Amino acid sequence: MNLTKTMLSLAVGGAIALSSSAFADDKIKIGVSYPTPTHAWAAGMNWHAEQAEKRLEALYPDVDLILVNSPDPSAQASALEDLVSVSQIDALVVLPFESEPLTDPVLNVKKSGALITVVDRGLSQPGIEDIYVAGNNPELGRVSAQYMKGRLSDGDNIVILRGIPTTIDNERFDAFMAEIEGSGINVLDHKHANWNRDDGFEVMQDFLSRFPDIDAVWAQDDDIAIGVVAALEQAGRTGDGMFVVGGAGMKETIKSIADGNELQPVDVLYPPAMIATAMDVTVAAFKSNGPVAGRYILGATLITQENAMQFYFPDSPF
Repeated sequence: MNLTKTMLSLAVGGAIALSSSAFADDKIKIGVSYPTPTHAWAAGMNWHAEQAEKRLEALYPDVDLILVNSPDPSAQASALEDLVSVSQIDALVVLPFESEPLTDPVLNVKKSGALITVVDRGLSQPGIEDIYVAGNNPELGRVSAQYMKGRLSDGDNIVILRGIPTTIDNERFDAFMAEIEGSGINVLDHKHANWNRDDGFEVMQDFLSRFPDIDAVWAQDDDIAIGVVAALEQAGRTGDGMFVVGGAGMKETIKSIADGNELQPVDVLYPPAMIATAMDVTVAAFKSNGPVAGRYILGATLITQENAMQFYFPDSPF
């Protein structure tokens, strides 16, 4: 055996292994933390995050996206600790389960030196995040009201089903009310339906029992709208130009709009894909030669029969 050749082969093999190991250690590690899906919109968000992970890792082999979903704020806080201590992440994309309980955990990630991207639900302390990505809640309310003003006349009556009592719901509702002020449209009542189809059904049943003349419904959310439509159909109150405006961009709703649904002729986008946008922007912070830090507020597009298929993702759960 040629000892010199053997030693040389071992040396080269060792160098290759060391190089591969060093390359692996040089990966850009980005943690992506969000709540375990508890409703349809969140399930869609989860799907878009997984699709973005596949796409970005294929595009950038030196990027490692680590997706973690958590069932409650405490579990999410623990997951953030692990992303720092175990995964040693360079950046964090986080949609907080709740703002207050996650503020200090995210701040601790920031102190580790990681870039912070916050999605949708802001933290209770300003200035922690480097990047903020969210839907436009006031615009969702305004766009919904603008559509109704274009369809309804002075003296027409509407009812409103709100979401969960939160800042998000207040922003949507306040902008809607400000937009229709002076239009002559009468708001008969508004109640919270908690972004839930069963609650939407019950609230709409109550409205139908009390108001014989309703021309349109602002359901604010596609899950609520499913309950509203079920209540209208059960009561036989779907004719005479009655229509429902929901929001978010559920795939079944979008497909029905594309097919010419007259009861739900439009929807207003609150994209579950915003977490994918946040992942794109965070990766760009490492890969772009331009600055990306800042606030990214996504538009609340009015989805109509003409543009519906642009927003239709048949493989998404939402």
